[in-house]
Amino acid sequence: MIDISTLALFSAASLALTVTPGPDMLLIASRSISQGRRAGFASLAGIQLGTYCHALAAALGLSQLFVVMPLAYDAVRVMGAAYLLYLAWKTLRSGGSLQASAGLAPVAVGRIFRQGLWTNILNPKMALFVLALFPQFINPQAGSVVVQMLVLATVLNLVGLAVNGGVIMLVSGMKNRFAGRRINARWPNYLLSGVFAALACKLLLSSRQS
Repeated sequence: MIDISTLALFSAASLALTVTPGPDMLLIASRSISQGRRAGFASLAGIQLGTYCHALAAALGLSQLFVVMPLAYDAVRVMGAAYLLYLAWKTLRSGGSLQASAGLAPVAVGRIFRQGLWTNILNPKMALFVLALFPQFINPQAGSVVVQMLVLATVLNLVGLAVNGGVIMLVSGMKNRFAGRRINARWPNYLLSGVFAALACKLLLSSRQS
């Protein structure tokens, strides 16, 4: 198994990466604002399951496809962007408002979980990130590489739970502050739709080198 000093070093690296605002944190925060902390944690859970999928794929060598086959990378990148644009369109067309998100017609938690999962899985940059970072902390002589990769994914997810959980608790109260106001009643829908669209554009404009 991975020794304690290696886990400590990896935990420090994970913390430095997690506290830096990025697409996952933006998506989680937007979900928390639009529908509360339960939705935020559902989105986080989906993203973290996606991390396990990427770790397993990297351990089995599947992520190497993105390195040796640029077309495979581009195909996944375009699919991911298309999925995010679809989510942006669905969110924008939603009839929900702050009042709706408070209890009349909220998006199902299961759907939010699946959106977080697929947003993460269809991000090839996450696959390359896992492939680049995790092997540096793997010792082939310390046991199963698959088990070690999953252990590292668990550490990353625990750090992410602490950091993003704090973000969820902090921003989820914003929904309640505006719940009784008529002005900008649909601003959470616009915010979340804008987040999905921005992530899609970022994915489309990205390259493996960036």
